[in-house]
Amino acid sequence: MQGHGADYKDLVVFLAAAGVIVPLVNRLKISPVLGFLAAGVVLGPSGLARFSDTIPWLSYFTISDPVQLAQLSELGVAFLLFMIGLELSWERLRAMRRLVFGLGLMQVVVCTLVLAGLFVLLGQTLVSAVVLGMGLALSSTAVVMPVLAESGRLKGTVGRSTFAILLAQDLSVAPILITVSVMAAVAQAGGSLDPAVLGRSLFTLIPAAIGLGLLVLLGRVVLRPMFRSVAQARKSAQGGELFVAASLLVVVVAGLAAQASGLSMSIGALVAGVLLAETEFRREVEVSIEPFKGLLLGVFFVGVGLGLDLGAVAANPVLLFGLALAITVVKTGVIFGLARLWGLGARPALETALVLAPAGEFAFVVFATGMVEGVAPPALTSTVALSATLSIFSIPLLALLGQRLSREKAPALPTTPEGAAPPEQADGAVIIVGFGRVGRLIGELLKEHDQTFIALDTDAAAVAAGRRDGFDVFYGDAGRAEMLVHCGVRSTRALIVTMDAPTKVDEVVTTARALRDDLILIARARDDQHAARLYALGVTDAVPETTEASLQLAENTLVDLGVPMGLVLASIHEKRDQFRRTFQAAIPAGGRSRTTRALRMPQIGTGNHNG
Repeated sequence: MQGHGADYKDLVVFLAAAGVIVPLVNRLKISPVLGFLAAGVVLGPSGLARFSDTIPWLSYFTISDPVQLAQLSELGVAFLLFMIGLELSWERLRAMRRLVFGLGLMQVVVCTLVLAGLFVLLGQTLVSAVVLGMGLALSSTAVVMPVLAESGRLKGTVGRSTFAILLAQDLSVAPILITVSVMAAVAQAGGSLDPAVLGRSLFTLIPAAIGLGLLVLLGRVVLRPMFRSVAQARKSAQGGELFVAASLLVVVVAGLAAQASGLSMSIGALVAGVLLAETEFRREVEVSIEPFKGLLLGVFFVGVGLGLDLGAVAANPVLLFGLALAITVVKTGVIFGLARLWGLGARPALETALVLAPAGEFAFVVFATGMVEGVAPPALTSTVALSATLSIFSIPLLALLGQRLSREKAPALPTTPEGAAPPEQADGAVIIVGFGRVGRLIGELLKEHDQTFIALDTDAAAVAAGRRDGFDVFYGDAGRAEMLVHCGVRSTRALIVTMDAPTKVDEVVTTARALRDDLILIARARDDQHAARLYALGVTDAVPETTEASLQLAENTLVDLGVPMGLVLASIHEKRDQFRRTFQAAIPAGGRSRTTRALRMPQIGTGNHNG
């Protein structure tokens, strides 16, 4: 292809794959991860592109330059870690420290030693065997986490344990690369360790530590004011693109800062996500960047598929598939044993081991460093890397196998190992939409009666004030279905809409009712006409503020004027019944059949009326 259009050809092909192939795979009930991986294989240099010389028009429908998508794929992994960070906090990380620095680091060490021992038995030198073992000990965060999220396994025992191990692996990448450099220096010196070489290698850790510290410090100082400013600007402009831009900026800057410090881009994005998780804007950020994360991760999966050389696989399938199977079996056994040692039940331990057993994307980084340093033989390393790629393709299938094994005769209450953090919000927490004076009063009463809740508001000042007072308030637009889903509307016991803007109340009610037909949905109405409209939209109860206030004012006025209490209460009761009949008539056919509870009749004798 000629001209400027050729510069974007591979990107256009990828977008076409995302828009055509992946939806088709979804209709066949196959994991979209496998769809992207398959698209990379089919459209890559060893797939249809290899025939473009004889069939020129195929070049328009294939990816000929994988390097063009490499940076986007790295950004996709960073977005994944950023989203994971948003579900964490420093407290939850501290609670998981036993799993991260115990089970996770032990998994890296033991898998490295076992795999290195196997390569030594195959005739490799100790240095080469250790490099290959360290690379294969790592798993694929970019594939495992989306697969678990897709099956809803992230928030259980398996999800927490898997994430803890993956986090430990990500933290191990920089020390592993330094170890490879030190081992190369030792090998070149004939087995003796030069203290100067060791000092230079360890000195490279200092920028990483300083960079990580600065990232945390600046994040704590800058992030909340920046997003508060964005929220205020968005309120004026009524547009969500500002949050998208700010979120993209945070991910890219944090990733590049971590890279400049010698860490991986994904670690920087993870830290930024954890810092944002402690702010009131985390829910809005999650919703804003969710589409970008999925698309960029798709680029990564396509890139993995592009790296699979079908010609090499066809030339030696027994060796490559056999090696991939051996890697998976060995790691499964090691991780299962360690998980059991750390207190996981047999089935969660097996599921964790199966999804983490294949190799990961960082293996290729370690192998490349080993070849550059001259301690990893190129021919064998290429073979091992190809087998690692094949093993990555098996992750969705192994996850499905592990899930099915876990469901068979699973205990009613899954065991949670010590050190695993509990979910941030208990299932069934009430959602309050709008945290002004009305929402705050409802929240205070819920808290008084030990009812857990979270609140949403689009007023950054109200959100900040609520959080200062110790309430779980988040910035976000409840009129968006994605926002309600992120806040747990699937499991909440009730949703209360307290805003005083009728059109916005209608929007939230419509969105919430579309998500759950059985949801207890209580809304504040402007007047009786608005309440009738809300019942038609499907609310459980609507409370018309002006009508209720008018009835109470009329009641007190009549009593104070000397009208007998019985006559006053009878007339108020009759008026309430008229409104109830109006509201009942507004409920759609087939809706809830019980009498509406709005405009309740007060109990005689409980009020203090001065007459």
